[in-house]
Amino acid sequence: MGLFGKSKTPDPKLMVQEWSKGIRKEGYTIDRQINAIKREELKALRSAKMAAKKGDKDSARVLAKEIVNARKSVSKLYTAKAHLSSIENGMKAQAAQLKMAGSLAKSADVMKAMQQLIKIPELQKTMQDMSKEMMKAGIIEEMMDDTMESLEDGEDMEESVQLEVDKVLSEVLADTNQALSKAGRVPEASIDLPEPVEDEEEAKVEVEEDLEEMQERLQALRN
Repeated sequence: MGLFGKSKTPDPKLMVQEWSKGIRKEGYTIDRQINAIKREELKALRSAKMAAKKGDKDSARVLAKEIVNARKSVSKLYTAKAHLSSIENGMKAQAAQLKMAGSLAKSADVMKAMQQLIKIPELQKTMQDMSKEMMKAGIIEEMMDDTMESLEDGEDMEESVQLEVDKVLSEVLADTNQALSKAGRVPEASIDLPEPVEDEEEAKVEVEEDLEEMQERLQALRN
């Protein structure tokens, strides 16, 4: 991260302070990403319900998959926050030890958390740079490349993703059917339904445009 310029013997206390500051900054960034993805998830959910009401189950299924991906992304980011918290606590322990020992020592907890965070694309560069400085300071050892392990995990999760998509799609269809069943019992003005369209082709084009826009926004967030 280049926090200490050309100094050959940086102050250990200063190193801990700078690492802790960087970790908190990454935590704030993750919070913003989580909020942005949740907003896109809500938009995808509304579009999926609209597609279901219009009978476009294919678009509803694609949107359901986007919802599942969004939820999985949020789950991973919450896990990343937990790892960041573990590292920050490790830094606090190092700061306390500095007062007694005057030097930094290896931390298994910090090492384990860093290994997990380096796998996350959003944090990879920052964590790689930070880990190099921690290795020089003697807090962690050199980490091995776990790229293949991450790829294998992705393949194993495909079946689970499909099950989650089916579950979300079922929820969307159930909510849509419930809304439609209420339409005959309450005044039309009180029902939150999309504006009627003149023909089915126009409705299909509208849903496809919403779907394409939603996919682009979610892809941008993941990148």
